[in-house]
Formats: sequence, structure tokens, C-alpha cells
Amino acid sequence: MKHFEQSQLLQGLPKQFFASLVAKVGKVVAEGHDVINLGQGNPDQPTPDHIVEALKVAAEKPAYHKYSPFRGQQFLKEAIVTFYKREYGVDLDAEKEVAILFGGKAGLVEIPQCLMNPGDIALVPDPGYPDYWSGVELARGVMEYMPLLAENEFLPDYSQIDKSVLEQAKVMFLNYPNNPTGATASKEFFEETIELANKHEICVVHDFAYGAIGFEGKRPVSFLEADGAKDVGIEIYTFSKTYNMAGWRIGFAVGNQSVIEALNLLQDHMYVSIFSAVQEAAAVALLESQQCVDELVSLYESRRSTLIDGLKEIGWDVTAPKGSFFAWLPVPKGYTSESFADYLLEKAHVVVAPGVGFGEYGEGYVRVGLLTDHDRLKEAVERIKALQLF
Repeated sequence: MKHFEQSQLLQGLPKQFFASLVAKVGKVVAEGHDVINLGQGNPDQPTPDHIVEALKVAAEKPAYHKYSPFRGQQFLKEAIVTFYKREYGVDLDAEKEVAILFGGKAGLVEIPQCLMNPGDIALVPDPGYPDYWSGVELARGVMEYMPLLAENEFLPDYSQIDKSVLEQAKVMFLNYPNNPTGATASKEFFEETIELANKHEICVVHDFAYGAIGFEGKRPVSFLEADGAKDVGIEIYTFSKTYNMAGWRIGFAVGNQSVIEALNLLQDHMYVSIFSAVQEAAAVALLESQQCVDELVSLYESRRSTLIDGLKEIGWDVTAPKGSFFAWLPVPKGYTSESFADYLLEKAHVVVAPGVGFGEYGEGYVRVGLLTDHDRLKEAVERIKALQLF
């Protein structure tokens, strides 16, 4: 059989770091061990019943069995407008400031292709979500990393970015609540970001995937709540985390009109929108009772307490995340993030994600997901305690 070589574009894509982790975990599971997987980012709760029921009913509508409108159903765009006004006090134009996405990841990967030319610079958080890298590579762009350091509460320090880089940058990715660190951002930080973006004509892309998940009664701030945000950027929201709809592949972008139009134009050429029954269920998720969201956040907060309190009790000096469903934990002395993750897998059969997989400045940490029940979290703590590392 003839082998057709992949294009240079595909060959240039970042290597999938976590594929090797999956392979390691699979080997241990195949050996018959009981593995507690805290390394993944896949929500473990089902989609709320009323959203599933809405999909069932909508799926029977013959009109939805045809192609959907290219740029999404108007009723979903209107629901997004209502949602942003209700939750964040932000006014949006359903026609010009909303784009329906095939999940938040799709929008994040598409944005560089919409706004960057080969050689253009994107400012990317380090550590950060690896698919930012994929989008920049597909656009043949260049990444400049913004270190997220504990001493700065895992916010980028704009004063440390070289002025020549700022002058050349076209796009900046931000993500709060943050994956992987669990940090949150203030309205003041976003105002500082907008000032910088205006000065240097940078498009800000705020990944608000964990927008619903804040702890101790503090709800995460939307980038669009800051004055002038729509002048310089967009926010990308997904249903995956807020409503446990990860497998449904639906999200949206809101904000700057020119960026929204660019996203829509690219998607016009790539897709014919999303199954309208999914769009109707998504609208139901946004418009109907948000009790399911409140209950989900409470669940994650109680799991956070179980994990963090347990780890502190065994002597691990850890800090509780302020948002997201991840904890960012420093590795013990004498280990790298990867060697420590390997050690926990081999000796305790507990899976964590090595911080270096999220970037150079992720070294020295592991990411742990709050995505399993209390008993399993307690068991993971006990297994780690037995290693007598702390």
C-alpha cells in the first residue's frame, strides 16, 4: 500500500504530550491495578436531565433534520445575549457580537487562523492550555510565552514583556479561572490588559471555559465586564464545564464585531453549523433554572476541601484553587513534574498530569482534577501518604 506523506503543516503541529501519559496509564491498568485517575480534565457528572430531555424533544422536529443555518440558530444567539446580560450585566448584539462554535476548543484553534499571518506573534500563557499552541502553529505564527508565576498569583506580568514583542503581537490568550493553575483574575487585571491591548493593537482572546466555577462565594469575572473589552477582544465560553456537556461539542464566542465576523467567515467555509436540536438544548441550558450549576460548583468545592485538607494533613504544602476544577500542586524536592507523576503512578497507582506538559513554567508542579468522588479522593490521599514523601 502506498504511503502518503503528511503535509508540512501537520508535521509541524506540537507533539501531544499527554498521549504518552495515557499510554503509561493504560499499561498499569492492563496489569490489573486499581488506578485512580486525577490527571484528566473530563467532567465526570452527567448532563442535567432537563437539558437531555430538551434534546430528545428537539431531535424529533423534522425541520432540524435539514442543514442548520450556517451561522447558528437565532434563538441560541438570543439566549446567549440574555445569559450574558443576566450573569454579567453585559449587553451584546446577537447578530454582530455572537458566534456559535463547535466547542470552545474549536474557537481557540480557529482564532489565530482568522487574525494572524505567517510570522506574526501570539502571546501565550505558560503554563497554559496546549491547544493554544496548535492554533498558532496552524496559522504559521510565532509564540511568545507569558510566564505565570506563583509570586504573581499566576497572572502575567506585562512589564516583563519585551516592547518589541508587544509591538509585533497580534493576539493574546488569557484563561481565568485558569487551567492548569486554578487561579482567578480581577476586573482590575482585565482593565490593565485592555489598556495594553489598546496601546499595541493586540486582540485579547479570553478563554472563559471555567467561568461558572469559583469558590468561597466569589464568582469569576468575565473579561467583557471590564470597560472597553469589546473594543479589543472576545471571550470564548463552552457548555462543557458549566453544564457537563463536554461530548455535545458546542460553545460560543462573544465580543469584538470584527473578530466575530472573522470566526463566522472561517466557519462558513469549514462547517454547516451544529445540529439544531443540540442548539435548542443549549438555549434551554442558558435560559432555564441554573440550580444545576450551583449544585455542580458546590460539589467541586466540597471535593476541593476533601483533597486539599487531606493533602495538608499528610504534610504536603499545597494551596487550594480559587476556581476551575483543577488543583496545581508543587512536587517534592528531588523530583521533576514528570518523574513525580511517574512515581505516583507506579507506586500509588494515582494519575496526575505533569506540569511541564502545559509549558516550561509548569515544571515543578502537577495538575490534579477534582473529577472523581470523595471516597476516591480520600483513597488517593491515603495512597500518597503511604509513600511517606512528606
